[in-house]
Amino acid sequence: MQGAIARADWIALDWGTTHLRGWAMTADGQVLAHNSSEHGMGRLTRAGYEPALLDLTQGWFSGKVIAIACGMVGSRQGWIEAPYASTPCMALPTGLVTAPTSTHGLTVHVIPGIKQDKPADVMRGEETQIAGFLALNPGWDGVLCLPGTHTKWAQVSAGEVVSFQTCMTGELFSVIGTQTVLRHSVSADGWDDDAFAQGLADGFERPERLTARLFSLRAEHLLHGQDAVAGRARLSGLLIGVELAATRAYWLGSQIAVIGAGKVASLYVTALAAQSAPAMQADGTAVTLAGLTAAWRRLQGASA
Repeated sequence: MQGAIARADWIALDWGTTHLRGWAMTADGQVLAHNSSEHGMGRLTRAGYEPALLDLTQGWFSGKVIAIACGMVGSRQGWIEAPYASTPCMALPTGLVTAPTSTHGLTVHVIPGIKQDKPADVMRGEETQIAGFLALNPGWDGVLCLPGTHTKWAQVSAGEVVSFQTCMTGELFSVIGTQTVLRHSVSADGWDDDAFAQGLADGFERPERLTARLFSLRAEHLLHGQDAVAGRARLSGLLIGVELAATRAYWLGSQIAVIGAGKVASLYVTALAAQSAPAMQADGTAVTLAGLTAAWRRLQGASA
């Protein structure tokens, strides 16, 4: 957390399952301070949200202040359930939900997620990143890839989320690498670009052979001495390759952007480039803040 600051005009919150991030904001969207904690939705009872927020924002406000929150804070297990908007819909759904608070002057508004009936799918938090990306890139149409534990592929047009698809690639990578026999052949860190490229090609070209390819990582380690760093990279390549094959109808021939600043996002850019599908990369924090700021400005406009 930064030191003493001028009082925030409003507070931006990205409240996920495992972490809470907050920013003290000015009315024109400038960041005065930021803080984070491990008080994500998964660690809190409903009574614990307000204390977690107050702990995060010490010194940021006195008197009246509005907080705008996105993410799992609005889930059924969150502070208050914010009903899903249905596709097709604006990237930033209307109908902010107000969470119950007891702190004098504190108002917390939660951004709804988005649902898709067929095929069934849901998102919470990613809609705010999508809205932020569109705010920073006016008039942009195409496909957004939002890598993570559950990667989202969203088709956007004219400011709307038309359809989207979720892939559990990140979670599968974690589970397979730590809770199956492959844990003996896959390192916890390190990287091998060539091994990733090989896994990517195998997964994309023959996705139906995934389970067989997975065990071959173990056999390559036992019989041919493939090191665990290469095993990690090949596993990642296999899973991302299969995901690209499954989502080809989304990204093929489309303008593509990948949201995220870390290693995983860059892997998706690399993987798409290998299929002659160039993608731009956008910073995840920047688009999250832009989306929360757009929600704040809409709220101010509605109350003017």
